[in-house]
Amino acid sequence: MDVLLVDGYNMIGAWEELQILKDKDLDKARQILVEKMAEYQAYRKRRVIVVFDAYEVRGVENRYKSYRVEVIFTKENETADQCIERLVKELKNVRTKVFVATSDYTEQRTIFAQGAFRMSARELDIELKNIEKEINQDIIQHKEQKIRSKIPLNDDVLEKFERWRRGNK
Repeated sequence: MDVLLVDGYNMIGAWEELQILKDKDLDKARQILVEKMAEYQAYRKRRVIVVFDAYEVRGVENRYKSYRVEVIFTKENETADQCIERLVKELKNVRTKVFVATSDYTEQRTIFAQGAFRMSARELDIELKNIEKEINQDIIQHKEQKIRSKIPLNDDVLEKFERWRRGNK
């Protein structure tokens, strides 16, 4: 299974809607990012890990799952970049492609040298918008499909059965 590692604060700082929100409610901005990544994970079938910097915070690394997305707050004296680099080394193998979403150019070069694929904040935002469009098209297509009966019936009979089903005579 492919893995997407996301530099959480980098995405929040790069995406306009989250950038505006972070000044008012950073926790809400983090939550919205995780929700967006859950949609991405469900649609693209990739394991998603969002990493947030806890560099100035004392303590051990904190991990939890939200909407099947793994969320990591780094341990004391560890940056998100360092954590992501460590995870790339742990996760990358012959069967697993590792993608890293960050707009930090230095970090992009470092993870690329380790064999991971890079994705900028802008590219991830575009991909999320494309996923949303695809989902909306799937919904429209699903609604337009007629339910096929195993017994061929003309439209008048189908309409009458539908009225009966709904309790209308």
